[in-house]
Amino acid sequence: MTPLPRPSTDLSAAEARRIVLRAQGFLGAPDRRSGVRGVLRHLGAVQLDTISVLARSHELIPYARLGAVGRAAVEDAYWKSGAEPPRAFEYWSHAACLLPIEEWPHFAFRRRAYRSRPHWNHELPDGAYDQVVKQLRTRGPLTATDLGGAKRTSEWWDWSGAKVAVERALMHGEVVCVERRGWKRVYDLAERAIPKSLLHDELDDAECLRRLVRLAGRALGVGTRADLADYHRIKGEQVDAVIADSGLVPVAVEGWSKPAWADPEALATPPRGRHRTTLLSPFDSLVWERARTERIFGFTHRLEAYVPKQKRVHGYFAMPVLAGGRLVGRVDPAREGRTLVAKQITLDGPRAVPAVAQALVEAAGWVDCTDVRVERVDAPELRGPLTAELSRALA
Repeated sequence: MTPLPRPSTDLSAAEARRIVLRAQGFLGAPDRRSGVRGVLRHLGAVQLDTISVLARSHELIPYARLGAVGRAAVEDAYWKSGAEPPRAFEYWSHAACLLPIEEWPHFAFRRRAYRSRPHWNHELPDGAYDQVVKQLRTRGPLTATDLGGAKRTSEWWDWSGAKVAVERALMHGEVVCVERRGWKRVYDLAERAIPKSLLHDELDDAECLRRLVRLAGRALGVGTRADLADYHRIKGEQVDAVIADSGLVPVAVEGWSKPAWADPEALATPPRGRHRTTLLSPFDSLVWERARTERIFGFTHRLEAYVPKQKRVHGYFAMPVLAGGRLVGRVDPAREGRTLVAKQITLDGPRAVPAVAQALVEAAGWVDCTDVRVERVDAPELRGPLTAELSRALA
């Protein structure tokens, strides 16, 4: 085993946290000129999910960094429109993610791996793959419904043969999704949708992995081997193989039991500026990895949407509240008409009250709600102060 290099820098826990916050876009002035597309390029991956409470996660992620950016502008920044070249594509990264279109060549290693994979979760009917490709070639971009139906029954997992085939083609890289219609993927042939300069699998695995580890390090600011591997869901040994040539530098972080690497640009300038106060999607890259979130913020968070209702602690879609560079509480939101409903609020003490109130009111305005109603506060003695803060903010 290759010995680990000596750390070039020692960071306190607070310094590391500020580096992380700046790298993720939560410390300092937001880059409004590059907007949503800039957020996507910098993060390198924006996770997609079907859950929509306040908004879908891919909308919440730029909102958390930029503030009340128009929701139509968010969609326009992601998806292909008319004759314009695509801005992003959907593929498997941390999970199902939107990825900057210029990163298409760097996922060649994953496309190759999928092509050689012998087993799949869904059985592919004979001839279905070729039929799907033929339809796309002759009819142009299509949804799974257009191709013959997404499901055989009402069960979410019971895909039709056409859906199995087109998703297989997407994983192989023969088909791509660069557009959505009413949240439905629109599939097209990669040879038609991906710019010709990017449409290749010429990069070997090492070059692909080196790029993705470098991007993960830039987006994280500072991270352990496990953090870097988790960002695009690569293997730890794949990180080991390329870390020395990734451009990241070894550092030691106070309280971290594992070695870490940092983006040298993040170390060059001390992180300063105003902290964002905002609600976070549970799928936000700042908090999507539980062990890292606990290590950096001392905050344990779990998405409970798939937990039986009676076993939930914080709620169906509890959103962490970020303020002053700390995670200070949780809000489980809902909407009723033009009222944002806080079904359940957890506060990290009295000092969290103003920040949670601010985050709720700003989120309400973004989704065109004019009122906020609180149903439950885990600390009953803080309900009165929170209600008073909300009243002042809404006045």
